[in-house]
Amino acid sequence: MSLSTLTWTHRFAGLGPAFFTELQPTPLPSPHWVGRSRAMARELGLHEDGFMDSDEALQAFSGNRVLPGMRPLASVYSGHQFGHWAGQLGDGRAILLGELPGPHGPLEIQLKGAGLTPYSRMGDGRAVLRSSIREFLCSEAMHALGIPSSRALCVTGSPAPVYREQVETAAVVTRVAPSFIRFGHFEHFAHSDQHAQLRALADFVIDNFYPVCRDMDGNPYAALLEAVSARTAETLAQWQAVGFCHGVMNTDNMSILGLTIDYGPFQFLDAFDPGHICNHSDTGGRYAYNRQPNIAYWNLFALGQALLPLMDDPQQALEALEPYKTLMPAALQRRMGAKLGLSDVQDGDAVLTEDLMKLMARDAVDFTIFWRRLSHAVADVSVSPAAASAPAVRAEPVEAPLHAVRDLFLQREAFDAWAVRWRQRLLAQPGFDAAATGARMLRTNPQVVLRNHLGELAIRAAREGDFAPLARLQNVLEQPFEALPGHEDLADFPPDWARQIEISCSS
Repeated sequence: MSLSTLTWTHRFAGLGPAFFTELQPTPLPSPHWVGRSRAMARELGLHEDGFMDSDEALQAFSGNRVLPGMRPLASVYSGHQFGHWAGQLGDGRAILLGELPGPHGPLEIQLKGAGLTPYSRMGDGRAVLRSSIREFLCSEAMHALGIPSSRALCVTGSPAPVYREQVETAAVVTRVAPSFIRFGHFEHFAHSDQHAQLRALADFVIDNFYPVCRDMDGNPYAALLEAVSARTAETLAQWQAVGFCHGVMNTDNMSILGLTIDYGPFQFLDAFDPGHICNHSDTGGRYAYNRQPNIAYWNLFALGQALLPLMDDPQQALEALEPYKTLMPAALQRRMGAKLGLSDVQDGDAVLTEDLMKLMARDAVDFTIFWRRLSHAVADVSVSPAAASAPAVRAEPVEAPLHAVRDLFLQREAFDAWAVRWRQRLLAQPGFDAAATGARMLRTNPQVVLRNHLGELAIRAAREGDFAPLARLQNVLEQPFEALPGHEDLADFPPDWARQIEISCSS
């Protein structure tokens, strides 16, 4: 196995020089391995003959060697940042090497932190070890959770200094996705009145990723907007259901494929707080957890505005966006119902879910631990049939299986009352089987997510040259629904000091 024997393709480069600048990565001094995803390497066919342990791979994925077939480039795009038009942006530190074959089609290979580009603005083109580890771990963790996401092949580090709030060390993360095209790419050409390039970009996306839009009645670009809206709705529902906060949902960070991309100040919720702001730079709370679905719609509206030059009437864009308003809530309710063990969606389920979330917010209940304990309560012991006949307004004593769940609440009688309603809904399902339902819930509600303090501990160790904690955490995150003996600490409550962790846009 050798990178020089791989077959690289370059579909994006075929769009022409208006879309990118060709350039060479800036070498990373004295690189070393920090982390590698063997799963991603297998999908790219890079796992044979110990290739991902080789110096050839280390140098190539650090930006130190451009191998035959690679065609490095940085793309240009624009976008809205924190609700304001930011003008031209672009890949300020990301360099696309090209595409390699994947199991479902070509996959773009991109180096993040590989040096200055024409779009770096005031930046240095580098990424720091801290943020690179977080992106590497979260990309693979989200994939394991079944959430659409870019992937990460590896992280390499270097003693080279990088200046942020303090002096840190440099790193490069190798990112993988079918495409890194963003809403901002379309905004760039629309706002600069480059309508021919806008059409070429839209045609490229339709032909390569949304071919069904050509076969539908009406305007294909309106069909594209509707398809992107549908994918975005599903992704946002998955974010909300797992308690994921993106932290910086600018239009230039929104994938045209509905992927989760650009992991910066993200966070998985600890104590449930609907208004939680994970990004220390987000002083206005624009990207708070409970605002994410509406912000996604705002971003889609911006994409719709960018596509207007390709439509016959602005009404086509509005009609293409309208389904999001029902698709996203419906997708979220399906996922929340699955978390509760419900096999379908019925009238009243939304109220049942909303009442639970209010209780969890009022008592700051740990989000991940609650859902996992609820799953075990169903899986380990059958739900008492006697509860099915209990009046919905009266709180029944909680059986032993729910004690561990009940203990998460301060106002336990309120939880008891809700639990009676939940049991009634569970038992009303035709052919209800507690063990089978609990097993499904355990495959829906993860045991481990990438909490901030877990990432912080891996980063601290890596800074000292110890990458074993990172590898251990990565292994568990790749199996988030499994009970892995010996790793129970990774599924425990966060320590008190975790509340002091501040994640910002600085990386």
